[in-house]
Amino acid sequence: MNRNERQSHVADLIVENGSILVEELVRKFGVSPATARRDLDELAHQQFIVRTHGGAALAPSTGALPLRYRSARMGAEKRRIAEAAVAMLRPGDVVAMNGGTTTTEIAQELGAHAASDNRFDTDSITVVTNAVNIAYELSVREEVQVVVTGGVARSRTYELIGPLTSLVLPAIDIHTVFIGADSISAEHGVLTQHDGEAAVGAALIQAASRVVLVADHTKFTTRSFARICDLNEIDLVITDSGLDPEIAETIRAAGPSLTLV
Repeated sequence: MNRNERQSHVADLIVENGSILVEELVRKFGVSPATARRDLDELAHQQFIVRTHGGAALAPSTGALPLRYRSARMGAEKRRIAEAAVAMLRPGDVVAMNGGTTTTEIAQELGAHAASDNRFDTDSITVVTNAVNIAYELSVREEVQVVVTGGVARSRTYELIGPLTSLVLPAIDIHTVFIGADSISAEHGVLTQHDGEAAVGAALIQAASRVVLVADHTKFTTRSFARICDLNEIDLVITDSGLDPEIAETIRAAGPSLTLV
């Protein structure tokens, strides 16, 4: 297990339990006390936790884990969602994605898929995104043309936010947008933790002909701050088979089609 993977697991433990001790990390991960303290110091530097005597606790103001520590969570489920999403795409499509771990997984799957399908050599796919990590992921792929919206980068999510986005999107005809979110419900809609990210997500939806929500089943039992859109603005929801059947029925009743993978 490398450092980033270990710190992701440490972050998960703190989320689940509210706090942790250095001696628990030493026992669980087989690392030295110095390494355990360094892991906690790095998480504290990200303002996710606060250091306590002998350990750390979840910061009271924490809204979300930084993206680098969320990437390993629900990994198998996100890969299946990404495969289903990319299967919808064709050469020549114009696709948009906001930031997040699931859309990042889609970008990685799309890059590999386009490189292995010679149809994309002569008819490339265009990806519009406000996530600088997704842009970087795909910019090395000759089969993918990348368009990045303007804005100010957020270190937690690598997303560009702000009014510069409105200068780019009106000039682009997006076929399909993949929207990631922090929480989803029939009652409250599709939400994220930051109002600036929500505004960009809403703008991407307005510019797209088809709106696909991509999220693992854990996002349907959480609450977040800022609304991206209502569920009736979503054409299709792709999630994993761990979704509670009762929640699945409320999603379908709200309007979108639902695909479980």
